[in-house]
This record gives sequence, structure tokens and C-alpha cells, in this order.
Amino acid sequence: MARAGFWAIENMTIRFGRDGRWYSDDEPIENRRIADLFSRHVTRDGDGAWWLVIGDERARIVVDDTAWVVVRVDGDPAQGFTIELNDGIREELSTGSLRLGDGHVLYCDVKGGAFPARFLRGAQAELLGHVEARAERFVLPLPGGAHQEIRPAKAD
Repeated sequence: MARAGFWAIENMTIRFGRDGRWYSDDEPIENRRIADLFSRHVTRDGDGAWWLVIGDERARIVVDDTAWVVVRVDGDPAQGFTIELNDGIREELSTGSLRLGDGHVLYCDVKGGAFPARFLRGAQAELLGHVEARAERFVLPLPGGAHQEIRPAKAD
């Protein structure tokens, strides 16, 4: 088991994986409280580097894909959808930002559109349970009879 605590910030490589888990020197951080603490204290500086800042402690971290993941989806097409992120924040799903990435993984923009978030498998299954196939397209019904097409992400 990873020896992750506050001292690990200074002495270990801290990484946030595609699977939504935190790692210390490639060992999963099993302590849920520490993982939640880390998720709430991620920042990005002007040069694009990711940092973990907790009080006076500051350490550069590795982010495999996105710094936030969608862990839960609530709602339905009649009332709209809200998402919960790994940092505990709940926000309205920005349906216009939905896109499919490599491996058919669903992404959306979060934090006021400033950052992408990867859907974890359970959250993706919950949202895609509402998606309809229409003429070789996939659409998410929305309140008022509107709908949002889910398209592959554009290659950079």
C-alpha cells in the first residue's frame, strides 16, 4: 500500500490516473480521505503544469488525462442533467461540450468551461442510458424537446 500522506507531496511522484484514482509512486492511494483531499486542491499554473497545493505544501503532479473526472450523473431528459466531479463539486452538465474521445470515452467541459473532464465508466453508462440512436447519430434528449448530438472529439 502506498505510503501517501502530507510528506508524500514533497518526496513522491503524485499522479492522477485516467481511472480517476490517485497514485503515489505508481501505487494507488487507498486512503479515501487523502484522495479526496488531493482532488480538492488541484491547480494549474500559467505554463500548463498541474500542482497540488495544500496549505504551505506545494508539489507538481502528473495528470494522465484530465484533472477532473465525472463520477456521477443525475437527472433525466425532462429536467436536465447534473454531474458530480471527483472533487465533490456538483454542476449542471454542459451538454454542448459532450464529445467522444479515443476508446469511445465521453468527455465534457467543467468549471465554467475552463477544463475538460473524463466520464468514469459508471457515470458514462448512466448518461448514455438516455441517448437515442437517430439515423446513424447519437443524440441526448434535453428539456423542452431539444437534443444534443454527441460527436467524436476533433483531432488537434
